[in-house]
Amino acid sequence: MSKTIQCDIVSAKELIYSGVATIVIAHGVEGDLGIMPGHTALLTQLAPGPIQVVHESGEVDFYYISAGFLEVQPNLVTVLADFAERAKDIDEASAEAARKAALDMLHNQQSDLDTGAALAALAEAAAQLRTLQQMRNRAGRG
Repeated sequence: MSKTIQCDIVSAKELIYSGVATIVIAHGVEGDLGIMPGHTALLTQLAPGPIQVVHESGEVDFYYISAGFLEVQPNLVTVLADFAERAKDIDEASAEAARKAALDMLHNQQSDLDTGAALAALAEAAAQLRTLQQMRNRAGRG
């Protein structure tokens, strides 16, 4: 059995990553999933949050996705995301400002529609910040 699996992370606009990994960790709607070579076929929905791609060297690349699907085939993991970016490209100040704006929207809501939009914005901002935190925590292990 191979020690690596091909991983592709694709957003609606572009291919974000294509390469091999020893493990891919994604944030599913029912919890985190770790996909290693030899994993059984799977199709699942992903929640906003981090994707970790672990390379043979042990180096880890972090990506953020807004939502999407993860498909596992015998030799391929595909992440199909509405929006995806490298974690190092996330603007932390903007994510924190978006989180605060979403909290303000929740406190000043006037309808159920306002509540839904505020909760969605809050989830996305929180997921971006969680992605940055995981990347920092991993880097701190050094």
